[in-house]
Amino acid sequence: MSAVLHNIAAVPVKDAVKEAVKEAAPEKPARSERIAAKGIKLESGSARMRPYVMKYLPPLIGLALLVLAWQILASKNSSFPTPWATWEEAVKLFSDPFYRKGPNDQGIGWNVLASLQRVGMGFGLAALVGIPLGFIIGRFPFMYGMFSPIISLLKPVSPLAWLPIGLLVFKAADPAAIWSIFICSIWPMIINTAVGVQRVPQDYMNVARVLSLSEWKIVTKILLPSVLPYMLTGVRLAIGTAWLVIVAAEMLTGGVGIGFWVWDEWNNLNVPHILIAIGVIGVVGLLLEWALVSLAKAFTYEQVEN
Repeated sequence: MSAVLHNIAAVPVKDAVKEAVKEAAPEKPARSERIAAKGIKLESGSARMRPYVMKYLPPLIGLALLVLAWQILASKNSSFPTPWATWEEAVKLFSDPFYRKGPNDQGIGWNVLASLQRVGMGFGLAALVGIPLGFIIGRFPFMYGMFSPIISLLKPVSPLAWLPIGLLVFKAADPAAIWSIFICSIWPMIINTAVGVQRVPQDYMNVARVLSLSEWKIVTKILLPSVLPYMLTGVRLAIGTAWLVIVAAEMLTGGVGIGFWVWDEWNNLNVPHILIAIGVIGVVGLLLEWALVSLAKAFTYEQVEN
C-alpha cells in the first residue's frame, strides 16, 4: 500500500521537476535567427533565381525577336523561306553532313573543315612571323621606326585586294586563299605584341640591366609574361578577321569551303541553305572566339572581356 502511495506522489514531483528545468533552460532560437546572428542574409527563392533570369532571359528574348522579324519578312516575300522551312532543311542537311558525291558536291561538314584548314594554315604562319616581329619592333626603337610606316601603309588595305597577288604568285586557289588569311592576320599580332613590349615598366628593364641578363632571358623572363595579355588580344582579333576573310576569299577562288558552298547554293537559288550556312559561319566564329577567350583566361591574371 505504501509503495502505491509513493508512486502516486512521485508523479507530480517529476512533472514539477521537468517544468522547472524547462523554464530554467534558455529557449533555442530558430534557425533563421541563428543564421541572421552570424551576419548571413537569406534571400528568397525569387531573389536567388534573379541572376539566372537576367543572364538567360535577355538572349532568349533577342532570339525570339529575330525569329519574329524573320517570319514577318518571309510572310511579305514569298521567295524568302520561313524559319520552319529553314529548320526542316537544316535537319535534312545535318543528317548527313559528310557525304561525298564528287569534288564539287560534298556535305557542309567537309566544307567547314576545308575552310578551317585554310584558316589554321594562314593564321599559324601569321603567328610564326607576326609575334616575333612584334617583339623586335617593340624592343628596338630603330626597328620600330623602320617598320612603322610600312605597317601604317599596308594595314588599311583590304585583305581581298591581296588575293590577285596570291593567284599571280602561287598559280593556285588554295595558296592564294591562305596568303589572304596570312596578310589579314599578321597586323593585329604585330601591333598588339609591339604595344605590349613598349608598355613593359622601365623598372623591369633596369633590373635586367643591373643583373646583366642576356637578351634571351630578358625576352623569356620579363617581356613574355608582361606582353602575354596584349599578344593574346592580337591573336583573338586575328582569328576573327581570318574567319571573316576566308568566306569571301572562297567565294572568289572556288573549290571546297564554306564560302564556295554559299556561292554555289546561291547559283542554285537555294536560299534555305544560304541561311543555314550563315548560321554555321556564326556558330563556328563564336566557338573560335570562345576558345581563345578561355585560353587567354588560363594564361593571364587579367579579366578578358568578350
